[in-house]
Amino acid sequence: MFQTFDASSSPEQGPPRLKALRAALAAAGFDGFIVPRADAYQGEYVADCDARLAWLTGFTGSAGFCIVLNDIAGVFVDGRYRTQVKNQVDTGHFTPVDWPETKPAYWLKAQTTSSKIAFDPWLFTKSQIDDIRKGLDGTQITLHPTQNFIDGIWDDRPAKPNAKVEAYPIELSGKRSPDKRADTASLLQKAGHKAAVLTLPDSICWLLNIRGQDIPRNPIVQCFALLHEDGNVDLFIEEERVAHLGPDPAITVHAPDSFENHLTTLKGPVRVDPGSAPLRITELLSDAGTEIAYADDPCILSKACKNPVEIEGTRTAHMRDAHAVVEFLAWLDAQAPGTTTEIDVAAQLEGYRAQTNMLRDISFETIAGSGPNGAIMHYRVTNETNRTLQDGELIVVDSGGQYIDGTTDITRTVAIGTPSQEQRECFTLVLQGMIAICQARFPRGLAGRDLDALARAPQWRRGLDYDHGTGHGVGVYLAVHEGPQRISRISEVPLKPGMILSNEPGYYREGAFGIRIENLIVVEDAPKLGDNRDQLQFENLTWVPIDRRLIVTEMLSPLERDWINSYHAEIANRLDVSDKTKAWLDAATAPL
Repeated sequence: MFQTFDASSSPEQGPPRLKALRAALAAAGFDGFIVPRADAYQGEYVADCDARLAWLTGFTGSAGFCIVLNDIAGVFVDGRYRTQVKNQVDTGHFTPVDWPETKPAYWLKAQTTSSKIAFDPWLFTKSQIDDIRKGLDGTQITLHPTQNFIDGIWDDRPAKPNAKVEAYPIELSGKRSPDKRADTASLLQKAGHKAAVLTLPDSICWLLNIRGQDIPRNPIVQCFALLHEDGNVDLFIEEERVAHLGPDPAITVHAPDSFENHLTTLKGPVRVDPGSAPLRITELLSDAGTEIAYADDPCILSKACKNPVEIEGTRTAHMRDAHAVVEFLAWLDAQAPGTTTEIDVAAQLEGYRAQTNMLRDISFETIAGSGPNGAIMHYRVTNETNRTLQDGELIVVDSGGQYIDGTTDITRTVAIGTPSQEQRECFTLVLQGMIAICQARFPRGLAGRDLDALARAPQWRRGLDYDHGTGHGVGVYLAVHEGPQRISRISEVPLKPGMILSNEPGYYREGAFGIRIENLIVVEDAPKLGDNRDQLQFENLTWVPIDRRLIVTEMLSPLERDWINSYHAEIANRLDVSDKTKAWLDAATAPL
């Protein structure tokens, strides 16, 4: 199976590695070093060779960073990981810091008055470093681009990925790569840009209609590219990885180590995304005297707005996935409390997906958190943390599949035995927030930040909330977390037809239980009503029952009750399941 249950890091390994890092910094004349989660491609998921934050600290979350000083090492994590980080790092040597509430510049000023802080400019964007430097204005704390000091002390660092690249067929992409390149190049021409530096692997994969195996769970190819105003592309990747794809006169393949030299030969203006391109690229262009045009990655919006072929493929993938998840849920309900473990749950679910004979990979490590583990938002079960599911507990099962025609992501919270009234009320509040997003109609031009409060309002009325965004973008057989679209209070990107997002409000009681309900949705034009205003709405993509035993029907409005009944009726109509599962599905989708 794809998922393993070995612990990926150990807290006890952190202190000696921290000591070695501090010795290397002192020898080079620095007082500190910033260690990010990200790699040079600014990926949320990184190859083993780029997992520097986890190697140093033990923290394996998908976002965060560590600032190492002489006498303190702060591990900055957001609300998703504040329980997890305390379990993964040696808190005698590493200090968890709430981020983004505590900005790195503010924290640095509270620790020191005069320090030279090193960072690797390949691992930070211009925007990130500009933000920290702005916060340090007027102080004697300075940031210095340097070598990577982690790489210098990491003796057994894994090798870089080198898997062969595969072509993604027109039958699934819906648009030929030459047409994508021409359309994207026209954006450069209109803006007066001679070329664009492409550093996001999923953008390059989308543009060239390719996929890869460089990162587990994400079928991307790690490479850089230059798109020119005439539509030609310079691709920086090992020749042997793409030679089997055949020649394309508009694409020239170069060795990866020639990328820096090519940057210095470009004629400007050269488009660079300050929010995703490594700062080192800006430094190289500036040193060469090349005019830089700071603007968004020119592929990112086109990639986010899926075409009809991609949407249809995604629908198909979700129906296939729904069959697997429903079979799994029927199996789970048949297990008596006290007889099944979290590892059993993850293994069984992956097994049902594998039975489709279409599963390429899981789309992320399955979250199967029971009882108090359910309150760890991105919990990953290991042999050491594995729990047996007990009567009266909830289990949060957040999982997904990578299929050739689409990427899925679904969360269901399930009652084990008899749930408490408090659990049921909290679950119903989360469900009301999820329904609010599903039912939303909104004016064209609104962003995710304008909708986020709809999902939180039921909890706010009870003095509750959750510390993560309500939804993230999702790719098509690409990254399960895709930008720029989000449903979040910090997202300013207008939602557009074709954008796929998750809808996943939650609630978490540390040490007790967690709740999350997640469907994927796609933005579509809304039929005209009233005075014919231009509005958008969401099409639902996920068709799996929501645990009726956890719903307090009296808390629902008539519209909410009608939605859940209609949703369940549609599931029963769409799914053709095995005979042994049919009775379970009938009960799971019965009207409230």
